[in-house]
Amino acid sequence: MRVALNGLFLANPATGTGQYLRELVGAMRAEFPNDEFVLLAPAADSTAPAPLEIFPTRFTRENFAKLEFEQFTFPRASAKQFDIAHVPHFGSPLFPTRPTVVTIHDLIPIALPAYRGSARVQLYTRLASFSAQRANAIIADSYASARDIQKHLHIPREKIHVVHLAAHARFAPPSQAEIRRVRAKYNLPNHFILYLGGFDVRKNVARVIETFERFISGESRVESREWALVLAGRLPDASGDFFPNPKQLAEKFGVLHNTHFIGFIAEEDKPSLYAAASVFLYPSQYEGFGLPTLEAMACGTPVIVANTSSLPEVVGDAGILLSPDDARGWDDALRGLLTEETRWNEMRARGLEQAKKFSWTRAARETMQVYRAVV
Repeated sequence: MRVALNGLFLANPATGTGQYLRELVGAMRAEFPNDEFVLLAPAADSTAPAPLEIFPTRFTRENFAKLEFEQFTFPRASAKQFDIAHVPHFGSPLFPTRPTVVTIHDLIPIALPAYRGSARVQLYTRLASFSAQRANAIIADSYASARDIQKHLHIPREKIHVVHLAAHARFAPPSQAEIRRVRAKYNLPNHFILYLGGFDVRKNVARVIETFERFISGESRVESREWALVLAGRLPDASGDFFPNPKQLAEKFGVLHNTHFIGFIAEEDKPSLYAAASVFLYPSQYEGFGLPTLEAMACGTPVIVANTSSLPEVVGDAGILLSPDDARGWDDALRGLLTEETRWNEMRARGLEQAKKFSWTRAARETMQVYRAVV
């Protein structure tokens, strides 16, 4: 089988879609060496995995160039000597030239009103929705996303296939030397609670900060330790209702002095950052998959996460699941984990076992099943 994959996001390896594309293609090539997986991209990228074919675009403005590649260049190029086309993001062609599979990671621009964007963004979302309806098959990251796709895009459930993501192989308990290196690089405190992710409103970072404030202001202490909160990830340039300012939130809750904002984290440093933390908090109100929770568990860090959307699928019984609005529950859960060593060890062991259930090899095999069903 010869597969054409839309490589538009190869130029953005830090994005979830860029990571998905690279991990999936690498696993597909390793698992199915007799099949060919060719990336078709609009711009050269020296780090992209070959074979790679480059197709220059006429438009110079990013939005128009993206649309041109998705709707015209990619379907035209995939019509030549390919058995199937795979678009790994919500942007398949309205007029496909080959049997087409599209991966829809989430429906945030449709399901969440705050994310619908400008009239131009909404028009693009409508085009992507119509195009997805014309694809031969849909791949969803989770059963929660599959339900949203069926509900909002009115696509029959039998056309939607769930293929769970996986963490990169680097996410495993690191050596103490690696943890020390990362502690020094980011000037990490001795004992801390971690959040790693975005700061847009659905991520619910206010719950993380309030939970930390409740914890350190409570009567119980864990071996008289001085606790800190570490917020990792690039801070937004602007603040407002869509991007609540985390520094202002920390000041509001009176914990700015022991909250560490460490900014962007290099991929190779993330495993040691997770492993250095005592607990990982993730109260997101909506996720297509929720990869950071899986990464944290794979590194041996107990997790407390929201019981929303896809997160229960990822965490199972290996973490503590709570309503993102239950302030008392988050406080009790964090306090329980950090004051009961047996409980902490149990959740760590469960997380490590749960993480083993997800792999890119499995994702590759399940994706190939979709390809074969379509062809």
